Amino acid sequence: MAVPKAKTSKARRDTRRSAVSKLDMPAMSVCTQCGAIKAPHKVCKKCGYYKGVAVLKVEED
Repeated sequence: MAVPKAKTSKARRDTRRSAVSKLDMPAMSVCTQCGAIKAPHKVCKKCGYYKGVAVLKVEED
């Protein structure tokens, strides 16, 4: 069974644990067609456009 050779210091332990708190929000962009917020480099779910070209047909409710 693996056993550590030396005690992990509090600074090293806390540095490793702090990486979780630094996660960022995913990037978002604005659709040029309808103005909705969407993920970059993806088709807009609201209007179905990508880079000004209609890619999907979106049914309106």
